[in-house]
Amino acid sequence: MWRNRRVRWLAFLLAWYLAICVMGGVYLADGTLHPGRRALDQEEAANFRSDVNGEGARVTDAAVTTADGVVLKGWVLRPAHANGDAAVLLHGLGDNRLGMEGYARLLLAHGYVVLLPDAREHGESGGTLATYGLLERDDVHRWVDYIEATSHPACVYGLGESMGAAQLLQSLEVENRFCGVVAESSFSTFREIAYDRMGQPFGLGPWVGRTVLRPMVEIAFWRVRRKFGVDMRGISPEAAVEHSSTPVLLIHGQIDGNIPVRHGRAMHEECPRTVLWEVPGADHCGALSVARPEFEKRVLEWFTATGKALTTKDTKVH
Repeated sequence: MWRNRRVRWLAFLLAWYLAICVMGGVYLADGTLHPGRRALDQEEAANFRSDVNGEGARVTDAAVTTADGVVLKGWVLRPAHANGDAAVLLHGLGDNRLGMEGYARLLLAHGYVVLLPDAREHGESGGTLATYGLLERDDVHRWVDYIEATSHPACVYGLGESMGAAQLLQSLEVENRFCGVVAESSFSTFREIAYDRMGQPFGLGPWVGRTVLRPMVEIAFWRVRRKFGVDMRGISPEAAVEHSSTPVLLIHGQIDGNIPVRHGRAMHEECPRTVLWEVPGADHCGALSVARPEFEKRVLEWFTATGKALTTKDTKVH
């Protein structure tokens, strides 16, 4: 009798565990592809335009249409005294172009034409799914087309944070015109950040997602493939960097509680030609606020060095 009762309890616990994994997987799948959208506040936008115009720069609207017919929107900031180069800045999850304001104004002050787009399913851009780089890699490619056609820069650089950093790195699979890119707080692969997300609510590491809650992760991946036709297993900034020759500067806060620094280290170990700057005391995307002078110095020197290297290479080829 005791054995039968124990078997029933084990069967009940197993059924409860599987039900939790199924429900959790469905919730994760749908929520991940439909993150909260931060609308572009018109008052904030007007204040930003006014501030930039007051510094002698110009803000103009920009738009491109993607391969699947989605209209993406953004701004181009043109400095009073341009240095001949341009930079594409990509924001994080649930944010919009204004989330990159600090980076934009830094580069604008140094003469860069700055493109600030809203990612698909974010801000004023269209789209019904956020795919963390699968579709966005081609979106970035189209934005580079746009900035080259409208500004004719000598070099185009890229700078992204968090989700934007992951999209930027994955765009290197289809976009080879960047002279150099800077990626702050990117995840290495979507699977690895999924493991992190499973343990974070409990203050635990990725082992929870790899073991106890692994079925929930797999169900979420399966759900996304079946319902939305999106294979999240293919989201890998790490693989894109490994197969690209574009110079990459990785920046990661050592106390990042959102996307742990192990992701930056993993990408650097997989592709040692990248440069990794670990920022002491910096949390998620916190390098600019924690170490502004060094951030500015490193990014500007990276852009200058990679631009010169490409110019030298092109000269030798010709």
